[in-house]
Amino acid sequence: MKSAFALASFFLAFALGRPVDSFGATAIPPNFVIILADDMGYADLSCYGNDRYETPHLDALARSGLRFTDFHSNGPVCSPTRAALLTGRYQQRSGVDEVVFADPKFGMRDDYGLKPSEVTFSRVLKETGYRTALMGKWHLGYAPKFNPVRHGFDEFRGYVSGNVDFHSHLDGIGAADWWHNAELRDEPGYTTHLITRHAVRFIEENQRQPFCLYVAHEAPHSPYQGPNDPPVRGPNASQPLQGAGLQRAYREMVQEMDRGVGEIIATLQRLGLAENTLVFFFSDNGATREGNNGPLRGFKGSLWEGGHRVPAIAAWPGKIRPGTVTHETAMGMDLMPTLLELSGTPAPSGHRFDGQSLAPLLLRNEKLAERTLFWGYTGRFAVRRGPWKLIANPPAPAGAKARKKAAPDDPAVGLFHLGDDPAEKNNLATKHPERVRELQAALDAWRRELSAPASAAH
Repeated sequence: MKSAFALASFFLAFALGRPVDSFGATAIPPNFVIILADDMGYADLSCYGNDRYETPHLDALARSGLRFTDFHSNGPVCSPTRAALLTGRYQQRSGVDEVVFADPKFGMRDDYGLKPSEVTFSRVLKETGYRTALMGKWHLGYAPKFNPVRHGFDEFRGYVSGNVDFHSHLDGIGAADWWHNAELRDEPGYTTHLITRHAVRFIEENQRQPFCLYVAHEAPHSPYQGPNDPPVRGPNASQPLQGAGLQRAYREMVQEMDRGVGEIIATLQRLGLAENTLVFFFSDNGATREGNNGPLRGFKGSLWEGGHRVPAIAAWPGKIRPGTVTHETAMGMDLMPTLLELSGTPAPSGHRFDGQSLAPLLLRNEKLAERTLFWGYTGRFAVRRGPWKLIANPPAPAGAKARKKAAPDDPAVGLFHLGDDPAEKNNLATKHPERVRELQAALDAWRRELSAPASAAH
């Protein structure tokens, strides 16, 4: 009977593309926990040089696994990064290349979001037997048709907007925004604590089957509120914090999220799941001026390194060597192909990834294949090849709307060698015109490809 079961398991694994060991027995599919911070700067963690406060649980996660020094969000703001993370493709292909705003005056509330036809890691893993959940921030569409449960998540607890009051759970226009799946259902509690509580519960309830848990924290995004601060939205709203009070709240927000990460790790260890679970942490973009991007130039919303180079940590006991630091360049869109390779799950037929699997880097510390990477936001662009980065800010077409968050020091063309100058202080465009032409040509080709009708095809 046992051999018959093993044979059946073998053929099932083969059919699903699941990994099989040298004895023909199926490997247990790994669990995945993806933790996303919101607006956390490159140096907002102790293990990345923050000396203003401690983040012991994320520091411990870094010591137990691999810490990236050159990891990037796909966008310098929330929604584009999340679209790329879920699909493994540049966000421009799915049409979510700007922020999804709460205010109806922007014309996005009902018509703008991640289309249910998009192939997401949650949908693909669910179809191969994984339980899937999102706890926290969605920010990929307000209308019910864009809800996370339409994208392969078995469970959603959180909010669909860009941010909510941490206590009253009202969004930026004062609308209630706390959901259980596709039903608006508020519950009392500090947002960070609720996200952690539901994440722990989901792990406990699904410990006997493979699961993929996406934990999308609000911290340390505004409004800046610690767990004991009053609401700033709603009938009993207080004035938003400023100065020293704001910095105190920011510190508490980061530390409460850090404490929540510790609870999730402790739950995995308590249930004996840690050695079969990949935990991957990063931020959706760089910090605002309230946070800490360390030596990097720029902030959220810009294509300087401070806008998109972010802290990132991967840990998997027994699989990823503890205390590893990698200088390989990676991006958020690399997560989906990584999850599929590690679970032995084939990509849907004809689906094209822009990201590449990080599995060889995580498991064997192998170098990633050389590639050219691109960023584009509100008419500004950046391209990276090896240590070289080109920032291109072409003039806006006549009649075009003004670009958002334009910086007075943005050059029309900027060329930087990030290996020598990670702070992007020395513009080398006039010294290396051939490098500018090379990277500009790559950028032009990428933009033409994205504008072609077939670009959005799976």
